[in-house]
Amino acid sequence: MAQFFNKSANNIARISLVAAVVLAGGTFLAWTQIARSSYLTNRYLERQQPVQFSHKHHVGDDGIDCRYCHQTVETTASAGMPSTQTCMNCHSQLWADSPYLEPVRASFRDNKPIQWERVHDLPEYVYFNHSIHVAKGVGCSTCHGQIDNMPAVYQENTLQMEWCLQCHRDPQKFIRPKSEIFNMQWQDGDIDDGQRDQLRADYRIRSREMMTSCSTCHR
Repeated sequence: MAQFFNKSANNIARISLVAAVVLAGGTFLAWTQIARSSYLTNRYLERQQPVQFSHKHHVGDDGIDCRYCHQTVETTASAGMPSTQTCMNCHSQLWADSPYLEPVRASFRDNKPIQWERVHDLPEYVYFNHSIHVAKGVGCSTCHGQIDNMPAVYQENTLQMEWCLQCHRDPQKFIRPKSEIFNMQWQDGDIDDGQRDQLRADYRIRSREMMTSCSTCHR
């Protein structure tokens, strides 16, 4: 029987298979990088707010504690947004006539909350509780970055599942003494591994299996 395909077709077939594998691998690699990019995760994106509140000024320069504005961060799932009354505690005296702060004064006069643009926004199918993370020794800067250096707040981390699991698989690397949770100057190297292991025991942090169970975050 006469040969139907030319012998060169064997080489073409091999090259095609290799090219298909390389293309598939390249496509997969490209997608993993794009999925982690700021284009999709909104990392480093500064949101335009009704009033450009500067954490750098209030936290970094003036030393205001996180809990003064985010009053429920230790007790509820949400850290809470400050009421206009909280702002006016200072700004009824400081910059009281500044046109820049007129939206704040209007909110206070009209008893109408300011509509802030959310910066950190998890999907609806993710359950996140601020109070349990604070209770287990996770500091603000671990997730939110150096807020005290941000004139406008942006999302420091991807907030993707793999980022959360990095901590849940080995939480003692990311915990600190409770006295330092709101300390923006804290560094991970400020305590050694032995102290971290002791903190994990003191805080009664659950096992890796439970920490990485689907139902822990997806309820």
